[in-house]
Formats: sequence, structure tokens, C-alpha cells
Amino acid sequence: MPLSEQKRRPTPINPAKVIIIGFAGAILIGTLLLLLPFATEPEFQTGFTTALFTATSAVCVTGLVVVDTGVHWTTFGELIILLLIQVGGLGIMTLSTGVAMALGRKVTFRERMAIQQSMGSITLQGMVRLVRYVVLIAIGFQAVGAVLFALRWSGDYPLGRAVYLGVFHAISAFNNAGFDLFSVSFEPFVQDPLVNAVGIVLIIFGGIGFIVILDLYRFFRNQRHRLSLHTRLVLLSSIVLILFGAVFFLVSEMGNPETLGGLSWPGRLMASVFTAVTPRTAGFNTVTTADLLPGSLFLLILFMFIGGSPGSTAGGVKTTTFMALVLAVSQTFLGRSEIQVFGRRLKMSIIFYALTIVILSITLIFAVTLVLLFLENMPFLDTLFEVTSAFGTVGLSTGITPYLSTAGRLIITLLMFAGRVGPLTMVFALTMERNERGSFRYPEEGIMIG
Repeated sequence: MPLSEQKRRPTPINPAKVIIIGFAGAILIGTLLLLLPFATEPEFQTGFTTALFTATSAVCVTGLVVVDTGVHWTTFGELIILLLIQVGGLGIMTLSTGVAMALGRKVTFRERMAIQQSMGSITLQGMVRLVRYVVLIAIGFQAVGAVLFALRWSGDYPLGRAVYLGVFHAISAFNNAGFDLFSVSFEPFVQDPLVNAVGIVLIIFGGIGFIVILDLYRFFRNQRHRLSLHTRLVLLSSIVLILFGAVFFLVSEMGNPETLGGLSWPGRLMASVFTAVTPRTAGFNTVTTADLLPGSLFLLILFMFIGGSPGSTAGGVKTTTFMALVLAVSQTFLGRSEIQVFGRRLKMSIIFYALTIVILSITLIFAVTLVLLFLENMPFLDTLFEVTSAFGTVGLSTGITPYLSTAGRLIITLLMFAGRVGPLTMVFALTMERNERGSFRYPEEGIMIG
């Protein structure tokens, strides 16, 4: 090919960069909209840092706040936050592709690659069809959740207000955002079966991933359909984490009068299950997080770090990443050189990616915690909890977020952004395109381990 023609060929855009630019653009637009005078109640003022923090928390579906959402913002401001939650939860590329499809525009190969990156899909095949299903699934779950919430709250509020609360919290729950309009999250409904059930279902299905939901739908529709290994690992890890967490919180907090101690047994069970579900990564709470015992807070930190599943509205390092490393360790104990599970063998490249994600994430959390301990006069456990919540886009808080300095808020803002797009995506975006090297391989040599 002539040199002149090579120079004219456009450089392909890194899909990771497209995702990062998309999220950053949404945050910027959201910040400017929240700075509008009619977005804030007359008795309050909104500075740039507050608007930036709130917009980032909404787009990154985190839920950490520095002002009370239901008190500080007008209805217009709340609707902007809700729109940002929807944009961030479903993903920039998913929504833009949906709009393009609605307008009859063809989805380019480059856009399909960006969708694949944002959805965590293994293959490029069927990306456009997947986007269509994602939008339908999201609308369906949120609509049903909104109706059920509205019916429950219609006895406490006027019908219009009940519908508004139902829509807001259904969207926030399904997108694992954690924003609420009650000032104290779902604490007033700690023993309410309907609110707990609807919230748990929305959080779980929003966090297991759209690909898993589609796989389950096909399985129940056709029993001959075989669930993928990805779906099986997601379901196994989710069930184990929820059951273990619920039992742990029940045993740990049963004697704590500030949390489960004063509840009935049905209330204790509901609160335990909800507390096990919400850190992966919804951010709602039915018991006051700051009143939990240190052991419970530490387990919440672990759950927030793991997060939800790939291709979902949740954050964290993801359940499949966690399972890949657990399987690698277990197979090593068994003396096997290959990772075997459910009659399948995992590629070693997956283990390398999982290890990279976990090490990068731990390093980032460690570094930010160290910086905040230096800048802020906050207890260690509360600081680590807040940092992990921001990175995992959870939104649970021990209550220190509003008291952070401007520097501390900006650091948490950047961490929420990094947690939403993913540390590995940021690395891919910052590195140059990988060039194919020669077909040779270096000589192998061992080192001592352990």
C-alpha cells in the first residue's frame, strides 16, 4: 500500500476512549443542568462542586450525595438526576444506539465494538439485537416496579406524588443507583414486605446483567436451551453471596438494638436479606449503615468491592472476576493445571484479566484511602467504607460524605467515575493500540513462588 494512502487512512478510535468520553460528556451536561437556578430549591445554593459530585454520582449510578436529594433539588433537578441515572445505568452506547435504531440509522462496526466493550460481551455477534432487548428489559422491570411502589405509597401520599415516588425509586433501584427522596433511604419501610420484595427483585435483576436475563428467558421458554457458563457462574456467585451475607448479618446484628435488635423476626429476616443484596451495588438501606457493627461494615466493604455482574447496571470488580480467581485458587489446591468448572475449561487469559482488574482495583482503593486519611480527619473504617462504596458505585455511606472537604469530594468524584467505567477500561483507553508482534516466543524460565 502506498505511503500516502496509509497516511490518509483514519486512525481507529479505541472503544474504551469512546465509553470514557461518553460518560464524561454526560456528567458535564448534567452538571450544567443542575447549576441552573430552577434546579435548586430557593432556600439553597448549588456550587459547582456540589453539582459535579451529584451529576457524577447519578451518571455513575452510585448514590453518594453531599446534599439531601429530596430537599435540596426541585422537581426539575430531581428529574435531571433521574435522567442521568437512566443514561448511566443503561450505558451511553446502549442509549445512543437505541436512538439511532429508532431514527432508522445504521449502527456502524465501530459503534458495535463500543457496545461490546460497555456490555462486557464476549462476541460482537448480535450487538444491535442485544441493545433492543436491553431497552425492553429495562423498561419492563422499571414499569412493573413503579406500579407496585406507587400502589404501596398511594395510601401514604396523594396519587400523583405516589406515582412520582414509584417511578423515581423503581428507576433508581433497577439501575442500582441508590438515590432516594425519603432522606433516610428505605429505613421507614424496614418491615414492609412489598417495598422490600420489589426493591430486592429490581436490584438483583438490575445487577445480574442483561445477557443473563436473556439467557434465563430463553431457558425457561425452551428447556433444551443450555445456560451459558457465564450465566451459571453469575447465578451461583449471586446466590452464595446473598445467602452467606443474609445469615451473617442476621447472626451479627441480631443483638444490636440500633439495627435488627428491635425488629420482629420477619423484620429481621427481611432486613438481613436486603442488607446482603444492596451492597452489590444498589446503595439503598433499610437499617442505618452507621449503626452496623464493625464486622458487618467490613463484610459490606467486601461485597461492595465484588459488586454485581458484567453487562449490568452494577459496579465493582464483578462476580465473574471474583469467581474466576476463586476457581483458580481451588483448582491449584486440587493440583490441576487447568481451570475446570461445569464441564468447561476457562482460558488462562481470563484469569490474567481477572487478576489485573483485582490488583488495579485494590491499588486504587488503597491509594485513595491513604490520601483521604491524610486530607480528612475521619476514622479509618469509615474512610475505607466510603472509598469502596464510591469505587463500587454503591452509594452506601456511614455519613461522612457531606463533611468531606472540597478536595475530598473531588477525589471521590474521580473515584466514582473510575469505578463506573472500570479500571481496565481506563488502562485500555490510556495505552496505545496494541500492535501485533512477531510470531517468535521467548525462552521459558521459572521463578520461586511463596
